[in-house]
Amino acid sequence: MSMIATFLAGAIVAGFALAGLFFLKFWKRTRDELFLAFTGAFWLLGLGQALLTFADIPVEERSWLYLLRLAAFILILIAIWRKNSSRSGSARSDRDGGDFNRP
Repeated sequence: MSMIATFLAGAIVAGFALAGLFFLKFWKRTRDELFLAFTGAFWLLGLGQALLTFADIPVEERSWLYLLRLAAFILILIAIWRKNSSRSGSARSDRDGGDFNRP
């Protein structure tokens, strides 16, 4: 790998780490699981990029490191699904007035 490619890979890893810290800051403020999932996903993406750079794998789509990227996106999808499913349950009880004992 050329020196410029290694430098750019390091910049990408730093960007993923910084994005993870950004979402971690919001998670500490709100305690919303979605922000924590984005933190983990960006750190997984950064780890995958760092390992890809150090392992010097020529075709990344065929390596086991691709599974880290897949895990990051699955983590985001699960967090979005959980956020929407918890919101739809509370919206249903709000529409009904929230009191199930009332006729």
